[in-house]
Amino acid sequence: MRPMSKSPGKGSKALTKAPNAGRTARPKRVEQAAKAKTPVASAKAAAVKATRVARVAKVVVDDTFAEAFDMRATGVIVTGPNRKWARQAAETMTGFATSVIACGIEAGIDRELRPDETPDGRPGVRVLMFGMGWNEMQKQLQNRVGQCVLTCPGAACYDVGIPGPEKMKIGSLLRYFGDGWQIAKKLDGRRFWRIPVMDGEFVCEGTTGYTKSAVGGGNLILLGRSPAATLLAAETAVEAMKAVPDVIMPFPGGIVRSGSKVGSKYKMLPASTNHRFCPTLHGQVETDLDDDTRSVLEIVIDGLTAEAVADAMRAGMEAIMKLGPDKGASRISAGNYGGKLGRHHFKLRELLR
Repeated sequence: MRPMSKSPGKGSKALTKAPNAGRTARPKRVEQAAKAKTPVASAKAAAVKATRVARVAKVVVDDTFAEAFDMRATGVIVTGPNRKWARQAAETMTGFATSVIACGIEAGIDRELRPDETPDGRPGVRVLMFGMGWNEMQKQLQNRVGQCVLTCPGAACYDVGIPGPEKMKIGSLLRYFGDGWQIAKKLDGRRFWRIPVMDGEFVCEGTTGYTKSAVGGGNLILLGRSPAATLLAAETAVEAMKAVPDVIMPFPGGIVRSGSKVGSKYKMLPASTNHRFCPTLHGQVETDLDDDTRSVLEIVIDGLTAEAVADAMRAGMEAIMKLGPDKGASRISAGNYGGKLGRHHFKLRELLR
Protein backbone atom coordinates (compact mmCIF):
# COMPACT_ATOMS: atom_id res chain seq x y z
CA MET A 1 0.00 0.00 0.00
CA ARG A 2 1.11 3.49 -0.62
CA PRO A 3 2.04 5.60 2.41
CA MET A 4 -1.11 6.70 4.24
CA SER A 5 -3.07 4.47 1.92
CA LYS A 6 -6.29 2.68 2.40
CA SER A 7 -7.24 0.16 5.04
CA PRO A 8 -8.78 -3.03 3.72
CA GLY A 9 -12.46 -3.16 3.08
CA LYS A 10 -14.78 -5.22 5.23
CA GLY A 11 -15.29 -7.64 2.43
CA SER A 12 -11.66 -8.71 2.20
CA LYS A 13 -11.96 -12.13 3.90
CA ALA A 14 -10.76 -15.15 1.99
CA LEU A 15 -13.38 -17.12 0.12
CA THR A 16 -13.88 -20.86 0.36
CA LYS A 17 -11.76 -22.88 -2.04
CA ALA A 18 -13.46 -23.99 -5.20
CA PRO A 19 -14.91 -27.52 -5.09
CA ASN A 20 -12.58 -30.25 -6.36
CA ALA A 21 -9.60 -27.86 -6.12
CA GLY A 22 -6.35 -29.78 -6.36
CA ARG A 23 -7.82 -32.98 -7.88
CA THR A 24 -6.12 -34.49 -10.87
CA ALA A 25 -9.23 -35.98 -12.42
CA ARG A 26 -9.50 -35.73 -16.16
CA PRO A 27 -11.47 -32.62 -17.26
CA LYS A 28 -15.06 -33.56 -18.06
CA ARG A 29 -14.96 -31.93 -21.49
CA VAL A 30 -12.03 -34.10 -22.50
CA GLU A 31 -13.84 -37.27 -21.39
CA GLN A 32 -16.88 -36.28 -23.41
CA ALA A 33 -14.72 -35.50 -26.42
CA ALA A 34 -12.99 -38.85 -26.15
CA LYS A 35 -16.27 -40.76 -25.93
CA ALA A 36 -17.55 -38.93 -28.99
CA LYS A 37 -14.30 -39.69 -30.82
CA THR A 38 -13.73 -36.03 -31.59
CA PRO A 39 -10.42 -35.03 -33.17
CA VAL A 40 -7.42 -34.92 -30.84
CA ALA A 41 -6.94 -31.20 -31.52
CA SER A 42 -10.48 -30.42 -30.35
CA ALA A 43 -10.08 -32.52 -27.22
CA LYS A 44 -6.78 -30.82 -26.45
CA ALA A 45 -8.31 -27.36 -26.89
CA ALA A 46 -11.13 -28.30 -24.53
CA ALA A 47 -8.61 -29.56 -21.98
CA VAL A 48 -6.64 -26.32 -22.13
CA LYS A 49 -9.81 -24.28 -21.67
CA ALA A 50 -11.00 -26.44 -18.76
CA THR A 51 -7.60 -26.21 -17.08
CA ARG A 52 -7.60 -22.44 -17.49
CA VAL A 53 -11.02 -22.15 -15.86
CA ALA A 54 -9.93 -24.36 -12.95
CA ARG A 55 -6.77 -22.29 -12.46
CA VAL A 56 -8.75 -19.04 -12.36
CA ALA A 57 -11.11 -20.53 -9.76
CA LYS A 58 -8.18 -21.23 -7.43
CA VAL A 59 -7.09 -17.59 -7.18
CA VAL A 60 -9.40 -15.99 -4.63
CA VAL A 61 -10.68 -12.53 -5.52
CA ASP A 62 -12.07 -10.70 -2.49
CA ASP A 63 -15.51 -9.14 -2.66
CA THR A 64 -14.14 -5.64 -2.08
CA PHE A 65 -13.10 -2.50 -3.94
CA ALA A 66 -10.20 -0.14 -4.41
CA GLU A 67 -10.99 3.42 -3.39
CA ALA A 68 -9.33 6.07 -5.55
CA PHE A 69 -9.26 9.85 -5.59
CA ASP A 70 -9.42 12.80 -7.93
CA MET A 71 -5.97 14.08 -8.86
CA ARG A 72 -4.42 16.46 -11.35
CA ALA A 73 -2.01 15.36 -14.03
CA THR A 74 0.57 16.72 -16.42
CA GLY A 75 3.70 15.36 -18.06
CA VAL A 76 6.08 15.62 -20.98
CA ILE A 77 7.37 13.71 -23.96
CA VAL A 78 11.13 13.30 -23.69
CA THR A 79 13.19 12.43 -26.78
CA GLY A 80 16.84 11.57 -27.22
CA PRO A 81 19.44 10.68 -29.86
CA ASN A 82 18.58 7.04 -29.18
CA ARG A 83 16.35 4.96 -26.92
CA LYS A 84 19.00 4.72 -24.20
CA TRP A 85 19.27 8.46 -23.63
CA ALA A 86 15.57 9.17 -24.02
CA ARG A 87 14.85 6.60 -21.35
CA GLN A 88 17.71 7.79 -19.15
CA ALA A 89 16.27 11.30 -19.05
CA ALA A 90 12.78 9.97 -18.28
CA GLU A 91 13.95 7.62 -15.54
CA THR A 92 16.00 10.35 -13.88
CA MET A 93 13.09 12.76 -14.06
CA THR A 94 10.72 10.30 -12.38
CA GLY A 95 13.03 9.40 -9.50
CA PHE A 96 11.82 9.95 -5.92
CA ALA A 97 8.22 10.40 -7.07
CA THR A 98 6.32 7.54 -5.45
CA SER A 99 3.82 9.48 -3.34
CA VAL A 100 2.59 13.06 -3.01
CA ILE A 101 2.85 12.66 0.76
CA ALA A 102 6.64 12.81 0.94
CA CYS A 103 7.73 13.39 -2.67
CA GLY A 104 5.37 16.18 -3.67
CA ILE A 105 4.46 14.39 -6.89
CA GLU A 106 3.77 10.92 -8.26
CA ALA A 107 5.48 10.27 -11.57
CA GLY A 108 6.37 7.44 -13.88
CA ILE A 109 6.83 6.31 -17.46
CA ASP A 110 3.59 5.76 -19.36
CA ARG A 111 5.22 4.19 -22.41
CA GLU A 112 8.03 4.41 -24.92
CA LEU A 113 7.37 6.14 -28.24
CA ARG A 114 8.54 5.26 -31.73
CA PRO A 115 10.29 7.96 -33.78
CA ASP A 116 7.13 8.42 -35.86
CA GLU A 117 5.20 9.21 -32.67
CA THR A 118 7.40 12.08 -31.46
CA PRO A 119 7.58 15.75 -32.57
CA ASP A 120 11.22 15.54 -33.68
CA GLY A 121 11.24 12.04 -35.20
CA ARG A 122 13.51 10.56 -32.54
CA PRO A 123 12.97 7.80 -29.95
CA GLY A 124 10.90 9.08 -27.05
CA VAL A 125 9.31 8.36 -23.69
CA ARG A 126 6.02 9.69 -22.35
CA VAL A 127 6.22 10.73 -18.69
CA LEU A 128 3.11 11.33 -16.58
CA MET A 129 3.03 13.29 -13.31
CA PHE A 130 0.18 13.36 -10.77
CA GLY A 131 -0.41 15.77 -7.91
CA MET A 132 -2.97 17.60 -5.82
CA GLY A 133 -2.45 21.27 -6.64
CA TRP A 134 -1.26 23.57 -9.41
CA ASN A 135 1.56 25.35 -7.58
CA GLU A 136 3.36 22.22 -6.36
CA MET A 137 2.97 20.51 -9.72
CA GLN A 138 4.36 23.52 -11.60
CA LYS A 139 7.33 23.61 -9.24
CA GLN A 140 7.96 19.87 -9.61
CA LEU A 141 7.64 20.01 -13.40
CA GLN A 142 10.06 22.90 -13.76
CA ASN A 143 12.63 21.41 -11.38
CA ARG A 144 12.51 17.90 -12.80
CA VAL A 145 12.76 18.97 -16.44
CA GLY A 146 15.43 21.54 -15.58
CA GLN A 147 17.58 19.19 -13.53
CA CYS A 148 16.99 15.90 -15.36
CA VAL A 149 16.14 16.61 -19.02
CA LEU A 150 17.96 19.88 -19.72
CA THR A 151 21.09 18.26 -18.26
CA CYS A 152 20.80 14.99 -20.23
CA PRO A 153 22.94 14.65 -23.41
CA GLY A 154 20.88 15.08 -26.56
CA ALA A 155 17.51 15.22 -24.81
CA ALA A 156 14.55 17.40 -25.84
CA CYS A 157 11.19 18.02 -24.17
CA TYR A 158 7.69 18.41 -25.62
CA ASP A 159 4.00 18.69 -24.73
CA VAL A 160 2.66 15.47 -23.18
CA GLY A 161 -0.47 15.51 -25.35
CA ILE A 162 -3.12 15.81 -22.64
CA PRO A 163 -6.06 17.68 -24.22
CA GLY A 164 -7.58 20.72 -22.53
CA PRO A 165 -7.35 24.49 -22.35
CA GLU A 166 -5.04 24.72 -19.34
CA LYS A 167 -1.29 24.45 -19.84
CA MET A 168 1.70 24.23 -17.54
CA LYS A 169 4.91 26.07 -18.34
CA ILE A 170 8.18 24.31 -19.19
CA GLY A 171 10.27 25.97 -21.90
CA SER A 172 8.78 29.38 -21.19
CA LEU A 173 10.42 29.18 -17.74
CA LEU A 174 13.58 27.23 -18.55
CA ARG A 175 14.43 29.56 -21.46
CA TYR A 176 16.12 31.98 -19.07
CA PHE A 177 18.94 29.49 -18.66
CA GLY A 178 19.99 30.63 -22.13
CA ASP A 179 21.06 33.95 -20.60
CA GLY A 180 19.66 35.95 -23.49
CA TRP A 181 20.92 33.65 -26.25
CA GLN A 182 17.72 31.56 -26.34
CA ILE A 183 15.62 31.64 -29.52
CA ALA A 184 11.85 31.14 -29.84
CA LYS A 185 10.33 29.33 -32.82
CA LYS A 186 6.64 28.92 -33.57
CA LEU A 187 5.46 25.97 -35.67
CA ASP A 188 1.82 25.04 -36.29
CA GLY A 189 0.72 27.25 -33.42
CA ARG A 190 3.16 25.71 -30.94
CA ARG A 191 6.03 27.67 -29.42
CA PHE A 192 9.42 26.01 -28.96
CA TRP A 193 12.52 27.33 -27.26
CA ARG A 194 16.07 26.62 -28.42
CA ILE A 195 18.45 27.04 -25.50
CA PRO A 196 22.22 26.90 -26.20
CA VAL A 197 24.08 24.23 -24.20
CA MET A 198 27.51 22.65 -24.45
CA ASP A 199 26.52 19.77 -26.76
CA GLY A 200 24.47 21.98 -29.07
CA GLU A 201 21.03 23.15 -27.99
CA PHE A 202 18.19 22.06 -25.75
CA VAL A 203 14.84 22.19 -27.55
CA CYS A 204 11.89 22.55 -25.19
CA GLU A 205 8.26 23.31 -25.92
CA GLY A 206 6.88 26.35 -24.13
CA THR A 207 3.98 24.62 -22.38
CA THR A 208 2.51 21.17 -21.79
CA GLY A 209 -0.94 19.70 -21.15
CA TYR A 210 -2.72 19.59 -17.81
CA THR A 211 -5.93 18.01 -16.51
CA LYS A 212 -7.98 18.14 -13.32
CA SER A 213 -9.79 14.89 -14.20
CA ALA A 214 -7.07 12.37 -13.35
CA VAL A 215 -7.49 9.53 -10.85
CA GLY A 216 -4.96 8.35 -8.29
CA GLY A 217 -4.87 5.47 -5.86
CA GLY A 218 -6.29 2.56 -7.79
CA ASN A 219 -4.74 -0.51 -6.20
CA LEU A 220 -4.43 -4.26 -5.95
CA ILE A 221 -3.23 -6.12 -2.86
CA LEU A 222 -1.64 -9.48 -3.62
CA LEU A 223 -1.35 -12.20 -1.00
CA GLY A 224 0.84 -15.25 -1.57
CA ARG A 225 2.22 -18.35 0.07
CA SER A 226 5.85 -17.29 -0.31
CA PRO A 227 7.75 -14.03 -0.88
CA ALA A 228 9.08 -15.31 -4.21
CA ALA A 229 5.65 -16.30 -5.52
CA THR A 230 4.05 -13.04 -4.43
CA LEU A 231 6.80 -10.99 -6.04
CA LEU A 232 6.45 -12.93 -9.29
CA ALA A 233 2.71 -12.26 -9.27
CA ALA A 234 3.29 -8.55 -8.72
CA GLU A 235 5.93 -8.37 -11.46
CA THR A 236 3.64 -10.23 -13.86
CA ALA A 237 0.75 -7.88 -13.09
CA VAL A 238 2.88 -4.75 -13.53
CA GLU A 239 4.11 -5.94 -16.93
CA ALA A 240 0.51 -6.47 -18.04
CA MET A 241 -0.47 -3.03 -16.77
CA LYS A 242 2.34 -1.37 -18.72
CA ALA A 243 0.51 -2.27 -21.92
CA VAL A 244 -2.42 -0.08 -20.84
CA PRO A 245 -2.05 3.55 -22.01
CA ASP A 246 -2.43 6.62 -19.78
CA VAL A 247 -1.44 4.97 -16.49
CA ILE A 248 1.62 4.73 -14.28
CA MET A 249 2.59 2.60 -11.29
CA PRO A 250 4.75 5.10 -9.35
CA PHE A 251 6.40 2.89 -6.72
CA PRO A 252 9.71 1.01 -7.22
CA GLY A 253 9.14 -1.34 -10.13
CA GLY A 254 5.45 -0.54 -9.70
CA ILE A 255 5.31 -2.45 -6.40
CA VAL A 256 4.82 -1.47 -2.74
CA ARG A 257 5.82 -3.63 0.23
CA SER A 258 5.42 -1.08 3.04
CA GLY A 259 1.66 -0.84 3.23
CA SER A 260 0.53 1.68 5.82
CA LYS A 261 -2.48 2.63 7.88
CA VAL A 262 -3.51 6.10 8.97
CA GLY A 263 -2.25 6.91 12.46
CA SER A 264 0.27 5.43 14.86
CA LYS A 265 0.93 4.81 18.55
CA TYR A 266 3.56 7.53 18.16
CA LYS A 267 1.95 10.97 18.02
CA MET A 268 4.50 12.42 15.60
CA LEU A 269 3.69 9.86 12.89
CA PRO A 270 0.69 10.40 10.59
CA ALA A 271 0.99 6.83 9.26
CA SER A 272 2.53 3.53 10.30
CA THR A 273 2.88 -0.05 9.13
CA ASN A 274 -0.39 -1.81 8.38
CA HIS A 275 -0.09 -4.56 10.98
CA ARG A 276 -3.16 -6.38 9.68
CA PHE A 277 -1.21 -7.29 6.54
CA CYS A 278 2.15 -8.15 8.16
CA PRO A 279 2.80 -11.93 8.05
CA THR A 280 5.34 -11.78 10.91
CA LEU A 281 2.61 -10.41 13.21
CA HIS A 282 0.13 -13.15 12.34
CA GLY A 283 -1.16 -14.60 15.59
CA GLN A 284 -0.28 -11.49 17.59
CA VAL A 285 -2.78 -9.00 16.15
CA GLU A 286 -6.12 -8.89 14.38
CA THR A 287 -5.26 -9.90 10.85
CA ASP A 288 -6.62 -9.93 7.32
CA LEU A 289 -4.30 -12.74 6.28
CA ASP A 290 -4.99 -16.38 5.57
CA ASP A 291 -3.12 -18.95 7.64
CA ASP A 292 -0.85 -19.82 4.72
CA THR A 293 -0.09 -16.22 3.69
CA ARG A 294 3.63 -15.49 3.90
CA SER A 295 3.93 -12.30 1.85
CA VAL A 296 1.79 -9.33 0.78
CA LEU A 297 2.54 -6.76 -1.93
CA GLU A 298 0.52 -3.91 -3.39
CA ILE A 299 0.37 -2.20 -6.76
CA VAL A 300 -0.81 1.42 -6.89
CA ILE A 301 -2.13 2.85 -10.17
CA ASP A 302 -2.57 6.48 -11.24
CA GLY A 303 -4.33 7.25 -14.51
CA LEU A 304 -5.50 10.12 -16.68
CA THR A 305 -9.05 8.72 -16.48
CA ALA A 306 -11.02 6.31 -14.31
CA GLU A 307 -11.40 4.06 -17.35
CA ALA A 308 -7.64 3.80 -17.75
CA VAL A 309 -7.22 2.83 -14.09
CA ALA A 310 -9.96 0.20 -14.40
CA ASP A 311 -8.36 -1.24 -17.53
CA ALA A 312 -4.99 -1.49 -15.78
CA MET A 313 -6.46 -3.19 -12.71
CA ARG A 314 -8.30 -5.66 -14.93
CA ALA A 315 -5.17 -6.45 -16.93
CA GLY A 316 -3.20 -6.98 -13.73
CA MET A 317 -5.77 -9.32 -12.20
CA GLU A 318 -6.11 -11.37 -15.36
CA ALA A 319 -2.34 -11.80 -15.52
CA ILE A 320 -2.22 -12.92 -11.88
CA MET A 321 -5.01 -15.41 -12.38
CA LYS A 322 -3.34 -16.90 -15.45
CA LEU A 323 -0.18 -17.36 -13.42
CA GLY A 324 -2.12 -19.30 -10.79
CA PRO A 325 -1.79 -19.59 -6.99
CA ASP A 326 1.05 -22.10 -6.97
CA LYS A 327 3.42 -19.87 -8.94
CA GLY A 328 1.99 -16.51 -7.92
CA ALA A 329 -0.59 -14.95 -5.62
CA SER A 330 -3.24 -17.09 -3.97
CA ARG A 331 -5.53 -14.16 -3.26
CA ILE A 332 -6.28 -10.67 -4.63
CA SER A 333 -7.69 -7.90 -2.47
CA ALA A 334 -7.75 -4.09 -2.48
CA GLY A 335 -7.50 -1.17 -0.08
CA ASN A 336 -10.19 1.36 0.72
CA TYR A 337 -11.55 3.72 3.37
CA GLY A 338 -14.99 2.18 3.35
CA GLY A 339 -16.03 4.44 0.49
CA LYS A 340 -16.02 7.58 2.65
CA LEU A 341 -13.16 9.55 1.08
CA GLY A 342 -12.58 8.70 -2.58
CA ARG A 343 -15.40 8.88 -5.11
CA HIS A 344 -13.89 6.28 -7.46
CA HIS A 345 -14.71 2.72 -6.37
CA PHE A 346 -13.22 -0.09 -8.44
CA LYS A 347 -15.00 -3.31 -7.47
CA LEU A 348 -12.66 -6.20 -8.13
CA ARG A 349 -15.20 -8.81 -9.15
CA GLU A 350 -17.09 -6.43 -11.42
CA LEU A 351 -13.86 -5.63 -13.26
CA LEU A 352 -13.58 -9.29 -14.22
CA ARG A 353 -17.09 -9.67 -15.62
